[in-house]
Amino acid sequence: MKKRTLLGMLTPSSNTSLEPLTSAMVAGLPDVSAHFARFPVTEISLSDQALGQFDDSKIIQAAQLLADAKVDVIAWNGTSSGWLGFEADERLCRRITEATGIPATTSVLALNEILRKTGAQDFGLVTPYLDDVQTKIVDNYRRSGFNCVDERHLNLKVNFSFSEVAGDEIRRMVREVAQAKPKAISIFCTNLNAAHLVPELERETGIPIYDTIATVVWKSLQLADYDTRCVTGWGRLFNEVV
Repeated sequence: MKKRTLLGMLTPSSNTSLEPLTSAMVAGLPDVSAHFARFPVTEISLSDQALGQFDDSKIIQAAQLLADAKVDVIAWNGTSSGWLGFEADERLCRRITEATGIPATTSVLALNEILRKTGAQDFGLVTPYLDDVQTKIVDNYRRSGFNCVDERHLNLKVNFSFSEVAGDEIRRMVREVAQAKPKAISIFCTNLNAAHLVPELERETGIPIYDTIATVVWKSLQLADYDTRCVTGWGRLFNEVV
């Protein structure tokens, strides 16, 4: 019997986009499946209460539940280190592996690796977030050597509401950012229902588009020693970045 590849995904409790999109991405891969554990996240802002949602202890508890399923990798399918600082994800991954013995990654660390590998230091950013959250994200990238040449955001903070943003609104933001001719565009939120739009937008703009649900699937498959080129129909990332 061929060994199964089990991908463990840590999921914000109010997220309704990443689970169906992640499962769809791996649906065509024999013996690959995604498994999910939730912890409380309902609001994205810089308030103390909202920032406290990302306390590592709650996330570690969810990771330990995934470890019971003997997953090959545990991934934080979220973008919080965009405003908390990338070192938050690096620390979280270390703590997950210490607690479970399982390799760990995150949407943002995967995205940053992709941007470096592809030389896309000049990038565009599309999110649903508040003004001050967006500013934090842009500043954190600048400090890490990346230049956000243009961005669009929707000034929303209720996490559930992100999943209700219409596809045409996402297309509009991507098209507007594309006019600045960045080397890549990131759709930066794992509760935007956007990953399935990437192939058509890449064809239209000629620019690689890295959705943060897709980036963490890409890196999770790599850590599980599975060929990412087997993922088809979800954009250039899976075929062109190794």
